[in-house]
Amino acid sequence: MESGFLGLGVMGQPMALNLARAGTPLAVWNRTAGRADPLRAAGASVLPDAAAVFERAEVVFLMLANGNAADAVLRRGTPDFAAMVADRVVVHMGTTSPEYSRGLEADVRAAGGAYAEAPVSGSRKPAEAGQLVAMLAGEVDATKRVRPLLAPMCHEVVHCGAAPNGMLMKLSVNLFLITMVTGLAEALHFADRQGVDLPALLGVLDAGPMASAVSRLKARKLADRDFEVQAAVSDVLYNNELIAAAARSAGIASPLLDVCLELFGETEGLGLGATDMAAVVRAIEQRTGQSRSTASFAS
Repeated sequence: MESGFLGLGVMGQPMALNLARAGTPLAVWNRTAGRADPLRAAGASVLPDAAAVFERAEVVFLMLANGNAADAVLRRGTPDFAAMVADRVVVHMGTTSPEYSRGLEADVRAAGGAYAEAPVSGSRKPAEAGQLVAMLAGEVDATKRVRPLLAPMCHEVVHCGAAPNGMLMKLSVNLFLITMVTGLAEALHFADRQGVDLPALLGVLDAGPMASAVSRLKARKLADRDFEVQAAVSDVLYNNELIAAAARSAGIASPLLDVCLELFGETEGLGLGATDMAAVVRAIEQRTGQSRSTASFAS
């Protein structure tokens, strides 16, 4: 039988394309139909709704925006849900709260289906290159069936045990990503306002021990004022909120994350929700402007 893929957004479309181009028999659906055109060209079957994908596919990947979107697509809470997921493996690849994933697993299993988590680390370019890292979790039989299918999308698959450990791993990784990129934005803002030569700064960062694929990409975007989306501000804010809520519910301090939560909220408030997360520098710049105004008034 074919595999299925639901959700062809910024990440989902290149992920599904890599599956199709690897020769995986694939059935896809997306709410915005035009996003499926490249999949049709790559040989995938483009179907009219999610139920049709489940009819054709044994393993169905979900790369949807959030839990509400997943529930709507799966018709969760209606009799249609059980009819869709029975005898199928549902693979949740998006980012939601661990509690949501735990509940979805329970409902899928109660309906006679199997469930796995496989959230991924990486943004659009790694998705296009098939260089994502998957954090796979779930029952052993389900993860064994899913793991080979991840190869065209992911250069690394890390088994995390039972669900929702994959989602908890993803939130831990994203905490580091969010605070790192925010710190990088603040560093370039500081350097720029101090008159430091930015190309020279990028050279120092690239040559030093803190260099990474993310630092190189985001530092260049910051220096060039290039906010074309790789990981959108609104998506980062959503992830930030998930991590902060998980930390609060467990009584875990998250001081750096809490500052980032404020800054990404301010960035979205500037109308930049659809731009790349590097645009968080705009919120930092706004705070600098406010501080200067306050200092001028006080003097």
